[in-house]
Amino acid sequence: MTDKMADWRALAEKETKGKSVDDLTWDTPEGIAVKPVYTAEDLDGIDGLDSMPGQAPFLRGPRATMYTGRPWTIRQYAGFSTAEASNAFYRKALAAGQQGVSVAFDLATHRGYDSDHPRVEGDVGKAGVAIDSVEDMKILFDQIPLESVSVSMTMNGAVIPILANFIVAGEEQGVSRDKLSGTIQNDILKEFMVRNTYIYPPEPSMRIIADIIEYTAQEMPKFNSISISGYHMQEAGATLVQELAFTLADGREYVRAALKKGLDVDVFAGRLSFFFAIGMNFFMEAAKLRAARLLWTRIMQEFAPKKPSSLMLRTHCQTSGVSLQEQDPYNNIVRTAFEAMSAVLGGTQSLHTNSFDEAIALPTEFSARIARNTQLILQHETGITRVVDPLAGSYYVESLTNDLAEKAWALIEEIQGLGGMTKAVESGLPKRLIEEAATRRQAAVDRGEDVIVGVNKYQLETEEEIDILDIDNRAVRESQIRRLEQVKRQRNAAAVDAALSALREAAASGTGNILEFAVDAARARATVGEISDALRDAFGDHHAVPRVVHDVYGASYDGDPEYQTLVDRLGEMTKTAGTQPKIMIAKLGQDGHDRGAKVIASAFGDIGFDVLAGPLFQTPEEAAALAVDSKVDVVGMSSLAAGHKTLAPQLVQALKSRSDRDIIVVVGGVIPRQDYQFLLDAGVSAVFGPGTNVLDSARAVLDLLEGKKRNV
Repeated sequence: MTDKMADWRALAEKETKGKSVDDLTWDTPEGIAVKPVYTAEDLDGIDGLDSMPGQAPFLRGPRATMYTGRPWTIRQYAGFSTAEASNAFYRKALAAGQQGVSVAFDLATHRGYDSDHPRVEGDVGKAGVAIDSVEDMKILFDQIPLESVSVSMTMNGAVIPILANFIVAGEEQGVSRDKLSGTIQNDILKEFMVRNTYIYPPEPSMRIIADIIEYTAQEMPKFNSISISGYHMQEAGATLVQELAFTLADGREYVRAALKKGLDVDVFAGRLSFFFAIGMNFFMEAAKLRAARLLWTRIMQEFAPKKPSSLMLRTHCQTSGVSLQEQDPYNNIVRTAFEAMSAVLGGTQSLHTNSFDEAIALPTEFSARIARNTQLILQHETGITRVVDPLAGSYYVESLTNDLAEKAWALIEEIQGLGGMTKAVESGLPKRLIEEAATRRQAAVDRGEDVIVGVNKYQLETEEEIDILDIDNRAVRESQIRRLEQVKRQRNAAAVDAALSALREAAASGTGNILEFAVDAARARATVGEISDALRDAFGDHHAVPRVVHDVYGASYDGDPEYQTLVDRLGEMTKTAGTQPKIMIAKLGQDGHDRGAKVIASAFGDIGFDVLAGPLFQTPEEAAALAVDSKVDVVGMSSLAAGHKTLAPQLVQALKSRSDRDIIVVVGGVIPRQDYQFLLDAGVSAVFGPGTNVLDSARAVLDLLEGKKRNV
């Protein structure tokens, strides 16, 4: 220890009234011990500190001049209702300073269903734009010049029909595919881990990805074939180390898949892109992006590329949705601003800033303008673009960067030991680790150990309702069905059948490029659902088996009297009834975001409920049948995709029609307060909005069960 450090420790302990300064060290969820002070000694032995921006290992940024030469691209991820409504939104945003279009598709489209399919009644036009055919895609980009506007599309499960339709829409706008620029997400491995908008099993899904990389490398030189996403992992609860490791391991797997196609690594490596979440741990998020570039260079060196640019990680970032809160929602503007600055200090190439109302509903034009202006203010008013990598040399940030890189690399090597990411995903390891992390985080928030302003501390006396965007799901679906019927009347049915047959054969036989055949089918006006079904015929559907982690939430409450009181109360109810109260956690419609559902299932199980985790993508009728057959007492419906006003009433009615037993229905998730009374009037017994403490919800469910027994 240096004399200066010894002097500092003495001074610090005097200020803390004799407490050891070691008590000021805190452990992050990643297992990194963050000290109260850092010095030059903490940088001893760290590689890459003398590197320059634009040079390997790209610690300080992928470009030499970074934002001093050109600021990051401002993107706003948006899509809702119909193609017409989304097109109007994009055009206004581009006129107001947005620099690229990022398309959010509805869940029916994500899962490869046309809008007239009976399974997607509650999903059409919710949480994204409905796209059924080339005609919808042409409307979506009407008067948006595709030869000059970069288009990012978040699409994975139905990536083949969506990209095919985009290519054909470009053709019919007069823009050949070699002129199209942008990115398709095309990252299926993370769907099996967290987001769940998959369609086909892992192996054929990997073939689809390789075919898209091949096709775009040969036909679309300005288009990025994949955006390898850690965003949804962090949103599902992953620690930053897990987000880093699993995302980069996914990338390594995709490179190997492309090489198996016989592609030269230098042909496609420069157009692989990444996508990270930016949460509220300000300095660690910036360090994460720096560590990601460092590690990706290390990974790509395995493949011996000849071009230095093939070693370079380029990334888009989006501020966190999970960090946004329903309570005191204007606080979310501040949260997003801090997260945006963290992304910029970390060196992102493009950025989406979430709107303050997204914890409640889809963004309005008002909230989206504030989110967009947050980036414009960062670019033009803060001076942040005038210096490359301003955090370089910070004792703290450089140490964090190194700590994150070391821990992430250890996890990457563990994945490698399992045979790569595809094998790891099949084993369920990444999904389990992320769900455990999410459950620990929820327990820390519920206990008040992690402070969320306005949620578990500094709450408002009364909650303020804000204006929200409400989509008329029924009207959107009817509009889409009319256009679908028109497309089918006007197309050449024989040409469609021939194109779909050729696509199906190519997929089944393993010959030819799937995307090439899908472009022919889209040109003939085959729909998104028909193209997806042709691939379903060849590949089959993927069905995940729901699993719930145990002894994570409860372990966080060890010795807590409030928790123990709840456990004892449920134990008494079990003893009196002779059986545990049974709750089914249901995910209805095509909403695969199951973080909340899994956390509730884990926590309720630890408290003492008999928990049945329902499968994803059920209809209300299917969920009701499972609930009745399983003799559950309560169905807890989790909703994060705005389908609750359609799906919850249908669930209540389906339960009543199937059973004389009074099965309680409760609903939780992203539900505006304006909708609570509608749901209660429809027969829902309780609504648990964003930020609800899990123990409060368990207590309320017990109250409902006891009230039901008293009324019997």
